[in-house]
Amino acid sequence: MTKKRQQLGRWGETKAAEYLEKQGYKIIDRNAYTQYGEIDIVAQQTIKNTPYTIFVEVKTRTTTTFGYPEEAITNLKREHILASAMAYLQENPQLSDNWQVDVIAIRRLNTKTEPEIRHFENVFS
Repeated sequence: MTKKRQQLGRWGETKAAEYLEKQGYKIIDRNAYTQYGEIDIVAQQTIKNTPYTIFVEVKTRTTTTFGYPEEAITNLKREHILASAMAYLQENPQLSDNWQVDVIAIRRLNTKTEPEIRHFENVFS
């Protein structure tokens, strides 16, 4: 991965974390590594009086030449995300047994306007 793509990815993850915090989520970890891969953001949220651990995959694009950001979630990526979430929960037994995976898709078409942020909740249910 090129340095420019890494910087764009980190920028997108920061924007996603800011977005989640504004929505009332508590960020508990970022760039968490497991034996199955990296989890971009781990957050907590209470849904209907029940605490949830939210694993967030962030996809950022500056163009739609290769599709929308959310279209980059392949079956293989899905398997890695789920395996990483399970490993993270095993390593952190204090977290809620209730969990879900969300995707945040960010389109930054230029640097002069705010990025478009789309939040897809509980994508693998």
